[in-house]
Amino acid sequence: MTASFTRVGLFTDSDGRARFSEQQLPLAHGTDASRLSEVFASGGYQLRRSPVGFRSQFHCTDTPQWVFILGGQMEIGLQDGSSRVFSAGQHFHSADRLPQGVSFDPKVHGHWSRQVGDQPLLTLFVRG
Repeated sequence: MTASFTRVGLFTDSDGRARFSEQQLPLAHGTDASRLSEVFASGGYQLRRSPVGFRSQFHCTDTPQWVFILGGQMEIGLQDGSSRVFSAGQHFHSADRLPQGVSFDPKVHGHWSRQVGDQPLLTLFVRG
């Protein structure tokens, strides 16, 4: 059995709403002591620090990107009322883009994010 990496994803479903998903990415390269995925392309990265109390409004992702939590905790909330909290060392792939030709409706589209707990949120965004 090939080792895999669980990619937690945020995507736009056919109804225009953001949803979470999980996908197994095979780690089919390297050695038994160090399993690797294929090499994925990226379009740059950004670091962000969000203070205690930060919370965004509903929004869509402009450019698909990996979000890695470096410090603190981040909660992502969806229109259906569900949410997930990601802690330092965890990640997700954000690709909940606004459907082409559709105007953004904050009651239908996107997700919100917020800092959780008493530590600032430190994140790394890798486009791609």
